[in-house]
Amino acid sequence: MYRISKDIHFCYGHRLLNYDGKCAHPHGHNGKIVIRLEAEKLDSRGMVYDFGDVKEMIQAWVDKELDHKMILKKEDPLVGILKGLNEPCFVMDDNPTAESLAKLIYKLGKSKNLPITLVTFWETPSSNASYSE
Repeated sequence: MYRISKDIHFCYGHRLLNYDGKCAHPHGHNGKIVIRLEAEKLDSRGMVYDFGDVKEMIQAWVDKELDHKMILKKEDPLVGILKGLNEPCFVMDDNPTAESLAKLIYKLGKSKNLPITLVTFWETPSSNASYSE
């Protein structure tokens, strides 16, 4: 089995609903996404997948949708306030935890037919969550 990974870095803010701790308050992170792709065989170029193509598909979406935005659960009262102020935000069905962000990126990769097997989302340099199916 051949494996490659692509790292994507971005900045974002969030807060967690139904949480008793610091993350219940709006705050920011320098996040890192590590996308792992696998293949039994290499393509005609000798690759699992071209790193530039992965960057084009995933990094472009992250830059447009998540980078320098507040990521909030749709029930969060801040959503209406931020939208009313024309502040950039990304709204999710789930609480914007590292776990749910890893799943979001995994599903994005699958929707683009990438041979993705694992996404690890680093919220801080020492804390991460992974998602795979």
